[in-house]
Amino acid sequence: MIREKLHSCPELIDCINEVGFLPLLRMGVPGWSAEEVMDEECQYRRLPDGGWEWPLWEWKGAILQESGCAYGKFFNGKAAFVSRAWWPDFCNYRRSVSPEPGEGSIERSILDVLKVEGSLITRDLRAACGFTGPKMRSRFDGYVTRLEMGGYIVTEDFVYPRDRHGREYGWGWSLLTTPETLFGPEACRPDRSPQESRERILAQLRKILPETAGTRLVALLR
Repeated sequence: MIREKLHSCPELIDCINEVGFLPLLRMGVPGWSAEEVMDEECQYRRLPDGGWEWPLWEWKGAILQESGCAYGKFFNGKAAFVSRAWWPDFCNYRRSVSPEPGEGSIERSILDVLKVEGSLITRDLRAACGFTGPKMRSRFDGYVTRLEMGGYIVTEDFVYPRDRHGREYGWGWSLLTTPETLFGPEACRPDRSPQESRERILAQLRKILPETAGTRLVALLR
């Protein structure tokens, strides 16, 4: 997909805006991920003191803030970026195949909490929805993933704990919200049918992944 390796956050933002859809990590389509288009110096590596360094991971928040793109588990339950220009079509089609959760469902409760709070980190959203018992984390994450796949939840930013010196550390938490809150309601309702949005997305995927089988591209949209 990309011939020259990228070396910086601004270059990756340009790439996302150009291709429209880009998973964060490898997911079985050769070359189609931020991990694969970045130069070796941007990959994960262990440090002599036992810590780690991963520029790509550290850039995620900056990418969202500076590009205005959407981020979430959008393809086969895996994290990906969708450019701001392509989000309306992506949301339009995905919501057509994943209807809005009904009243009384757990997914509806999650969305209702986010609509009241605006945005919450994953841990706090889980607690607000009553998923506080043992083994509840994986169950809750499954509900959130389905809502992300359906275009109902996106990541606004990432929040990290700080050590006693005020330095951020760890993998961090996703700050979750709805796309209506982040982008505005109009960004979720383009002036075209879901089928038209689907065909537009498939045409773009064929353009950026010409060597990938059509059946594989169709499967990515499920």
